[in-house]
Amino acid sequence: MKTILLFIVFSLGLVTNSWEPNFQNAKQVAKAKNQLILLNFSGSDWCIPCIRMHKEIFADAGFLKMAEQNLVLFNADFPRNKKNQLPADKKKQNEALAELYNPKGRFPYTVLLSAEGKLIRAWEGLPDENAAQFTATIKQICDASH
Repeated sequence: MKTILLFIVFSLGLVTNSWEPNFQNAKQVAKAKNQLILLNFSGSDWCIPCIRMHKEIFADAGFLKMAEQNLVLFNADFPRNKKNQLPADKKKQNEALAELYNPKGRFPYTVLLSAEGKLIRAWEGLPDENAAQFTATIKQICDASH
């Protein structure tokens, strides 16, 4: 039940630290704020590690605080259930991002990008680190990039 509720919250974008819905906007915001982009590829209604990553890492208060100051968040979701399908423009955008940054179709797959879209670091699967360690790793990269 908890997982379903979490999924609904993320699907509706009710999390306080919102994920940018448009990748071009994400790049513009990142450039304007001198921030990096955290791009996460997920299957929100079928990929258990993806769901765990959102629940255990991306919903963590420490991660959210760090992200607010250092990152523009973007989630490229690939739901499978018919009722969860994305609008055509969002689906097309996510597929283009997958071709560019995730051609092997890994889930979850998380990349840290410059404001220009240059790959800085990638994480395949659910990180071995806990939320605090993952957050510290990203913060360290953000600090080094400024």
